[in-house]
Amino acid sequence: MHNDQAAGLRAMHGSSSSRSTGGGSKPIRVIAVASGKGGVGKTNVSVNLGVALSKLGNRVLLMDADMGLANVDIMLGLQTSYNLSHVLSGEKTLKEVIVEGPAGLKVIPAASGIRRMAQLSLMENAGIVHAFSELADELDVLLVDTAAGIAESVVNFCRAAQEVIVVVTDEPASITDAYALIKVLSRDYQVTRFRILANMSISALQGKQLYDKLARVAEQFLDIQVDFLGSVPQDNALREAVQRQIPVTIHRPQSAAASAFFDIADKINAWPIPRNVTGHLQFFVENLFQKEA
Repeated sequence: MHNDQAAGLRAMHGSSSSRSTGGGSKPIRVIAVASGKGGVGKTNVSVNLGVALSKLGNRVLLMDADMGLANVDIMLGLQTSYNLSHVLSGEKTLKEVIVEGPAGLKVIPAASGIRRMAQLSLMENAGIVHAFSELADELDVLLVDTAAGIAESVVNFCRAAQEVIVVVTDEPASITDAYALIKVLSRDYQVTRFRILANMSISALQGKQLYDKLARVAEQFLDIQVDFLGSVPQDNALREAVQRQIPVTIHRPQSAAASAFFDIADKINAWPIPRNVTGHLQFFVENLFQKEA
């Protein structure tokens, strides 16, 4: 199996690199969504931001990069026959495993519960993302829903992305673990900017205060920039949408939670367009290939 995977990776690397070496690729936003701990609604944020960005006219691909506990497809109620493990083994191309989600959102399912997939090497992570090069002209935004915590795959995706969104809730463990994630990424991997999203906030004020609390400590002890991306309120509509396996941005687009996601998507749309090579998937891939310092 392992040899088959290696063969699949070599084939992907060879075929995709020949397509992606030209200078004609357009800039693509590559955004990693991370959290210090589980249970803070990170995947829900990824899914709804993906839908909101799609509804605003972007061509969005959401990659479920939580190799251990994949659940993007579950949240979207999607039936998936193939996933990243089939791309790794060479059985399927990346385009063949992509599934269509709501509002034109495209999804790359992860391989849930397969121990081997949860322990991908740096080279194998890079091989998967390298296959994305063939999609470069069909995308505006690549959203990467990482695993919770500071696993190696999380670090690899975050340091290679242009933007890192850290999802945090107003509880001590979430704040402490979010700070730990930011500290590791900034100190060991030179990630210098983080966008903080306060989730399940009681009020907009509480969300901003949560950001202030985290930013104050981070900027005091770390040489980084921490921006407030916004807050998503606690909302019964969101809970109901999760139970129905429909994003709240589709199920109840007028709800407070959905409105918050659309506001945040508007902010993301207003970020400066990536310029030169740093705006290409190729750069993302090359960053993943770099050995740790």
